[in-house]
Amino acid sequence: MISGKTVVLGVSGGIAAYKAVDICRRLIENGAHVVPIMTSGAKRFIGEVTLSALASEPVKSSLWEGDDPIPHTTLGQQADLILVAPATARLLGTYAAGISNDLLTATLLASRAPVVVCPAMHTEMWEHPAVQDNIRTLQNRGVFVVAPEDGKLAGGDIGKGRLASTQSIVSTVERALFPNDLEELKILITAGGTREPIDPVRFITNRSSGKQGYALAEAAVARGATVTLVTTVDRPAPTGVEVLYAETANDLRSVVMSCAENHDVIIMAAAVADFKPSSTANRKLKKSALSTNLELEPTHDFLVDLGAGKLPHQTIVGFAAETEELEKNAIGKLKGKNLDLIVANDVSAPNTGFAHDTNEVLLLSDGDKREVPLSTKRVIADSIFDVVLDLRKNK
Repeated sequence: MISGKTVVLGVSGGIAAYKAVDICRRLIENGAHVVPIMTSGAKRFIGEVTLSALASEPVKSSLWEGDDPIPHTTLGQQADLILVAPATARLLGTYAAGISNDLLTATLLASRAPVVVCPAMHTEMWEHPAVQDNIRTLQNRGVFVVAPEDGKLAGGDIGKGRLASTQSIVSTVERALFPNDLEELKILITAGGTREPIDPVRFITNRSSGKQGYALAEAAVARGATVTLVTTVDRPAPTGVEVLYAETANDLRSVVMSCAENHDVIIMAAAVADFKPSSTANRKLKKSALSTNLELEPTHDFLVDLGAGKLPHQTIVGFAAETEELEKNAIGKLKGKNLDLIVANDVSAPNTGFAHDTNEVLLLSDGDKREVPLSTKRVIADSIFDVVLDLRKNK
């Protein structure tokens, strides 16, 4: 979603400055044009060459050097967003007071672009009333603040003040850049493959990694939705997402059905096992018993229940992972389960489906078909939500 956007990345002088390298890399990977600004303090922690090598342009740090006589104005006008990570107590106070004493603060004051600041400092500094007053001042002006996390700090201390994770920062950048076109929606998403236990050691599962479900959650929260993610895998969830865990198909059904009616959009991206053992042993079974006496029975396809009980305000989205007759099989599921949209993909094709970071899908609804070529799963997620919005407008 940030592809093609110009992000001015300001780095101020705190020990967390080294993490700006990873933030820069992540922004570049997502297609942003990153222009780095380093304060004199930041240069005491990391070298200019490092950021210059990773960013889209060389590091800028002076109001007076270079060919541009007004670099702060140029940068402020070119920026789609200004991100400061880390933001020290000094930077926050200077910015809140409207003081311009270097290229970074001058650029912040010379821009109408959205601003994201990511404070990082020792706990005592973060909790100081002056710092908290400055944070409130910036928030009241519309600045996005990514609060620091609890964790290890410089000097071996532990407490609140650690720079937020790269994922949290990038997610906030996306929210700041894009209109909240999903902000009025409550969205329920499932992710991962279920595990059906044979005994305390073994289980039946599938190859689903949960990546597409998590990409959907990331996209939804970035576009302003209230998101509940029901997952079978242990992956870091996007900031702001409510996470509920399930393991078996029956667990997933219980969690989803208990809260389904409270959601406007339900997206069943999880790969639910089609079969489970008829019984689960309470002790490890011997190989001989498994090879001669493993009985299976079908799991209940509760997506049918969701479709049958669909409320007027709801949009239900299913997935169809196929290896042949993709469109025919997907349309059958779309109609048979009373879905609004089905996401169909050929999991036998290269770089698609389970465990990959990319996918290629057909988005099928009643009378409409859209093809999304091989793309990242985040792009796929946003394409799905674009169709969901169109469907809801036409209801």
